[in-house]
Amino acid sequence: IKMYSWCIESNSELRIPLNPQFPPFREVSFSFTLLVGAIIVLIAVVVIVADNDPSLTRFIGAELTRGYFLEHNEAKYTERRERVYTCMRIPKELEKLMIFGFFLCVDAFLYVFTLLPLRVLLAVLRLLTLPCCGFRSDGSRLLQPAQVCDMLKGLILVLCFSMMHYVDYSMMYHLIRGQSVIKLYLIYNMLEVADRLFSSFGQDILDALYWTATEPKERKRDSIGVIPHFIMAVFYVFLHAILIMVQASTLNVAFNSHNKSLLTIMMSNNFVEIKGSVFKKFEKNNLFQMSNSDIKERFTSYVLLLIVCLRNMEQFAWNPEHLWVLFPDVFMVVTSEVAVDIIKHAFITKFNDITADVYSEYRASLAFDLLSSRQKNACTDYSDSVARRMGFIPLPLAVLLIRVVMSSVKVQGALSYTCVFLFYLGLVSLKVLNSIVLLGKSCVYVKRANMEDKLFERPSITATPCSPPSCSSSSSSVTTQPAPRTDLFPTPPTDGEAQGASELKHRTPKKDLLEIDRFTICGNRID
Repeated sequence: IKMYSWCIESNSELRIPLNPQFPPFREVSFSFTLLVGAIIVLIAVVVIVADNDPSLTRFIGAELTRGYFLEHNEAKYTERRERVYTCMRIPKELEKLMIFGFFLCVDAFLYVFTLLPLRVLLAVLRLLTLPCCGFRSDGSRLLQPAQVCDMLKGLILVLCFSMMHYVDYSMMYHLIRGQSVIKLYLIYNMLEVADRLFSSFGQDILDALYWTATEPKERKRDSIGVIPHFIMAVFYVFLHAILIMVQASTLNVAFNSHNKSLLTIMMSNNFVEIKGSVFKKFEKNNLFQMSNSDIKERFTSYVLLLIVCLRNMEQFAWNPEHLWVLFPDVFMVVTSEVAVDIIKHAFITKFNDITADVYSEYRASLAFDLLSSRQKNACTDYSDSVARRMGFIPLPLAVLLIRVVMSSVKVQGALSYTCVFLFYLGLVSLKVLNSIVLLGKSCVYVKRANMEDKLFERPSITATPCSPPSCSSSSSSVTTQPAPRTDLFPTPPTDGEAQGASELKHRTPKKDLLEIDRFTICGNRID
């Protein structure tokens, strides 16, 4: 009211000085001052009349003066705040897992180029020195099971590499380049699905080959069964390598297109993955599978980008300036991969009430695989355990990379071979250094997760006891009439038993993280 009176009593000039009681303002229009005073008077009248008049004025007064207290629902708002904090922690925890898993894939991939040739050489030397040392008559193995598996891996690599020489990379590139953009987009999506199917079945083929070659055999003719398994494994690795080559060629076409439309469409395919994953119910084991799949996809995409860069640098005579031309596209692809993974995991954990600490458990499970493969009683090689856990099979990718490097880099002269040898020594040093760092980190992660006791637990092999009917039938005479079996026609269950049986049928037992492989069904699906 005082302000309104001051506005009325002031002079009618266009601009007037204000009262010193209002220091933030210097000058103000008279009409604007009059309007502010009228609004203040109107609010005061509404508030005064609202207490006595139950009408529109009272409703407006209540809307202007009502309040609320968030502390009355403290648990709800605390939970909402924790969800925000969890989403903010997801990028850090996820990238820790991704970096650790990435270097696990690097370790398994470098093993094929560095230590596997040396292990194959040692196995060959053992075979060559057996006639000098004399054959053993006690029936012991000529080679250890691990050496047999190494020999098989080396033979598969040599055969597949020789078969890849008959595949023309340039012809495949120009064949793909002649297709339309939409057709290439569909082809790339089909190749991604085919890659997952090949990975899921390929490791089973390799495991079947390793077990068939190393299982105890009573007769020598039983070893003939290794031949069909070996042929099947060779064809699998060869076909999977061609599949990855088509993927690399499609990506290379996208990089070299003028308007970059295909590259944009292929990158948008990553964001479509968010739609297919975020709005689904996820459990802890499903999220573990998805995390392993993301690690494998990120590493594979980096290798594909390396192949694309090698092919492009070869076409431009290894001009360093062209590398800076490729750098924006490479950076865009890598950034989109990281952004999609962060957004996808952040919203999955938010919608399913999963804490960010679960990624430390995933990291400890991967570290446990690494440490258990280094034990004396290990039942598998580390590269095979990575293949089962993440779905990453290094053999096809290694065959393709060797094929591309051999066709892109020309080695001639003694100096070139010296550089190749020094490069090999550098790879061996990198492999050893990476393995040492990973072992140290794995020990820390396993110790934090209190999983040290599981490292020294041996798998218990329990013999299946003979059932009473089979045992009695084996010891009875042939002329003895068998007793009638009542288990062939069981009594019909009651309603309660039927309901309990149906619940047990549809109930899915929860598995430990150490039992979850990449293509293990968790719940009702594989992620």
